[in-house]
Amino acid sequence: MAPSIDPRAPGKFPLHNLPTPEPESPLRPRKPYRFSTLCATVENPDMKDQYGSSSVPIYQTATFKGVGEKYDYSRSGNPTRSHLEHHIAKISSAAHAFTVSSGMAALDVILRILKPGDEIIAGDDLYGGTNRLLTYIRTHVGVTIHHVDTTNPETLHPYINSTKTAMVLLESPTNPLLKIVDLARISRDVKERAPNAIIVVDNTMMSPYLQRPLEHGADIVYDSATKYLSGHHDLMAGVVTCNREDIAQKLAFTINSVGNALTPIDSFLLLRGIKTLALRMDRQQATTQMVAEYLYTLGFQVHYPGLPDHPGQEVHARIADGNGAVLSFETGNKELSEKIVAGTRLWGISVSFGCVNSLISMPCVMSHASIDPATRAARGLPEDLIRLCVGIEDPHDLLDDLEHALVDAGAIVLDVAQNKYVRVPDHAALALAANKLRLEAAEQKQEWFISAPGKIILFGEHAVVHGVTAIAASVDLRCYGLATPRKDGKLSIRLLDIGNFTHEWDVQSLPWDAVTPIAPGDEHPEELDYRLVVALNEKALHFIGDENKAAHGACLAFLYLYMILNRNEEYPAFDFAARSTLPVGAGLGSSASYSVCAATASLLVHRRITLPRPLPPSSTEHIHVSHQGRRAIAPQTAEEVNKWAFVAEKILHGNPSGVDNSVAVFGGALAYTRPGFGRKGGMEGIQGFKHFNFLLTNSKVPRDTKKLVAGVGAKKAKEPELVNSIMEAIQTISDEARRALADPELPRESLLDAISALMNENHQHLVTLGVSHPALESIRRTTQAHKLSTKLTGAGGGGCAVTLIPDEFEDSKQRDLINALIREGFQPYLTSVGGSGLGILSPYPEHRALGSRSRRPTTDSLGQVTPPETPTPSLLSSNEIVDGSANSTDLYPPLHDTFVSSSVAELPVWAGDLGRWLYV
Repeated sequence: MAPSIDPRAPGKFPLHNLPTPEPESPLRPRKPYRFSTLCATVENPDMKDQYGSSSVPIYQTATFKGVGEKYDYSRSGNPTRSHLEHHIAKISSAAHAFTVSSGMAALDVILRILKPGDEIIAGDDLYGGTNRLLTYIRTHVGVTIHHVDTTNPETLHPYINSTKTAMVLLESPTNPLLKIVDLARISRDVKERAPNAIIVVDNTMMSPYLQRPLEHGADIVYDSATKYLSGHHDLMAGVVTCNREDIAQKLAFTINSVGNALTPIDSFLLLRGIKTLALRMDRQQATTQMVAEYLYTLGFQVHYPGLPDHPGQEVHARIADGNGAVLSFETGNKELSEKIVAGTRLWGISVSFGCVNSLISMPCVMSHASIDPATRAARGLPEDLIRLCVGIEDPHDLLDDLEHALVDAGAIVLDVAQNKYVRVPDHAALALAANKLRLEAAEQKQEWFISAPGKIILFGEHAVVHGVTAIAASVDLRCYGLATPRKDGKLSIRLLDIGNFTHEWDVQSLPWDAVTPIAPGDEHPEELDYRLVVALNEKALHFIGDENKAAHGACLAFLYLYMILNRNEEYPAFDFAARSTLPVGAGLGSSASYSVCAATASLLVHRRITLPRPLPPSSTEHIHVSHQGRRAIAPQTAEEVNKWAFVAEKILHGNPSGVDNSVAVFGGALAYTRPGFGRKGGMEGIQGFKHFNFLLTNSKVPRDTKKLVAGVGAKKAKEPELVNSIMEAIQTISDEARRALADPELPRESLLDAISALMNENHQHLVTLGVSHPALESIRRTTQAHKLSTKLTGAGGGGCAVTLIPDEFEDSKQRDLINALIREGFQPYLTSVGGSGLGILSPYPEHRALGSRSRRPTTDSLGQVTPPETPTPSLLSSNEIVDGSANSTDLYPPLHDTFVSSSVAELPVWAGDLGRWLYV
């Protein structure tokens, strides 16, 4: 039953079905409870707890006993959720309320009412996630969407079609410009012109405490309850309310069918949060008013309906009961805004709002980054906009922290004559903007040089598929990638190790209509975008035949990343060349190191990741360095690269474990256990991993990884006891190796002996599983003649063997062994294990050398090439340092020609001579 409205205060104090005290006398009736009392009093006359609990119990159960009872399955209904929904309806002037897993899930449920051919009228200042979902249904469902300025009700009139307009989607105030929309008038206008249209309002910014759009003609209201209703950012939830029975039935059907109703534990937490909604909002609003007035008096353009000159303030006062706890302001310069946001301490940087903790963000690079810049500009969304979401901290502390950030960023200075802070003149901000544009222009012309190591599996091959822990480590054989800008609107690739494959595409000809870009900060879905994969195969890669599967896979991964990371602001044209000192296809993680290079190149070209700028010599700021003494790439940058490299690995291998790309990004060594086998799953770095010398020998025998893995699975099904015992034995080996490698007190000689013995034992188990090969056994016999331990690595069935080289092993014996292996037709590489991960050549002039010096490659009489260790920065003389002036990037030559023409032996030496490398 819908609540009635108290005639004494229309639209302000709804009479709800919460019992009120009995009248003391007929002459002195009780007044309805006010909002704060309604919030704090969770009562449902139809659902009395049998024990009289003062807090609604959590019915943490999926099913209920009995037939024909009110509750049978928690997806369809749960008592805790019922209490919550009754409570929300009570405070929202609603007859029906539904709670789902998030605010976006709430909008998704609402949009499922639509059908192909329908039209939506939506605001032009919407939350980025709303815009993203509307874009999706326009593309995939066939719904037409008109974005208009809803602050002027008359702008909607030309778009209202009496039969086609199915929905109008509104926010007031809007996010993040705090524009005011006359919900009552628009609802009336639309109903007159399109009676069947549904008015939907996102009320997250206000919450039911400050605004109840159902009272002003809306048909559906939804909130991200993650925000103010919860108030603590400790749960995700969405709320949908309505008064129409027909709409309620459709919403309930969808929620029950999809199964995204809120869980019992989250329902309980949300109920608890709502109890303090009024208290929190009162404190937050009061502080927000202070912050808005402070910024306004400094001269900033401030967007907040509590300011006297805010457009639409009169309308807002008519439809709302307060001004909210969100404001935004403009500085006039994006770089200045970035400094302000980064300079706060008490204000947490976050994309969300509505928490008891105060938050700060830049919408154009955070919550609204999924809207392309051209559209943002067309809708009047300033790139320099800062959004403040005020919490319940002491207002003086918040103002003091914000003032410090403004001062440190150079946005305000102390005026001694007036004895107060004033805003820095606009011409200084213009100078900052000009400098930023110069830097961005330089970045667009920048060549990006990247490298990533290969990997070996020391222990646990094949067993890892069955839940056994694998130990993987990086090797000092690397893949190199070079992204060189083009000026002709083309995208090109050169794969020097795959038949010197080359091809180029006109950027505009790529299937952009098939891509759904992933916004910065968002996660790639678990499944690949197969619509994009199919489009690329049919339109961009159709010319590559089955005989060149390796090139096809590499191109597909490259194009997929390039397109899905693009934000529609521009289509950068560049050439990507990749080559490797790793043997390709030998089981040493060449595809993963390529994936890391390709992902890093796309992220850099699309400006999705940045490198730390060099500190001035006088700076005392702490510089984080890696264990090898090189300046490190930031951990969050490495995590971003690893996330997208894993996507590329999915394209190349279907269902990768994530080990290879993680080693290629982070270097060192890690232990990986596949989830779902009774042990703790996941990856964990092995701290203190020692540096070892290894001989990697490529058998040059092709291997079929899928066939080998399937063979072990078949053997397990046929002989489960034997295979399970082998798996347990390999797990014991991995555990012992992990303990030994991480033990700082174990003498090196004892460690090498232990690793040697474990390698021999691990290999014998792999032989029993049937994954070795005569070529690998031949390599083992040759190395055993020198009393060395060798095992297969990776898939086996060919591929590579790894041989541990003791510290005392003489150089002459190494040469003899290498020559013997070459005579047998194998390809040995003397390298080391446990070095750095992802490396990026520093783009900054002060880190770069003028040209590159040549060195003679290291070769022996039989032509064996031994690539050197991971490239280290050269000691650059003063006359080789670029001066860092504006045109200094012209002083060192482009890298592309030398990169593609150098020999494998020359490549890492030349790369190391170019300047300083930044490593993870």
